[in-house]
Amino acid sequence: MSMSPEEVFEKIQEVLVDALGVDDDEVTPNATLTGDLGAESIDFLDIVFRLEKAFDIKISQGELFPDNVLQDPQYVQDGKVTEKGIAELKERLPHADFSDFEQDPDVNKVGEIFTVDAICKFVQSKLQA
Repeated sequence: MSMSPEEVFEKIQEVLVDALGVDDDEVTPNATLTGDLGAESIDFLDIVFRLEKAFDIKISQGELFPDNVLQDPQYVQDGKVTEKGIAELKERLPHADFSDFEQDPDVNKVGEIFTVDAICKFVQSKLQA
């Protein structure tokens, strides 16, 4: 399925509006799922399911939202994501922008990595695969 970046964004916008009950004007490329759109961890499963249906793709558990990294003591120490943890997240999330997070790798700010734009890039890479 070949789609333009605009078409991918519009479909993701619909998915997030439906999943999170937000207005479509709130779903901007820079909006973070947790901070700006109010997503909670339970919503991530719903979002993955809706993305799979909307785009007819398969998303493996932990592929879009790696869940087990933050429970690993080699990746998180004293409430901060370690350099090794950041490297692991970057490897698993090549579509995300880590520049702000690297300045303050507080484990509570990991959710800010998940922007609408990161999801768009992820879906585009899945569609091209």
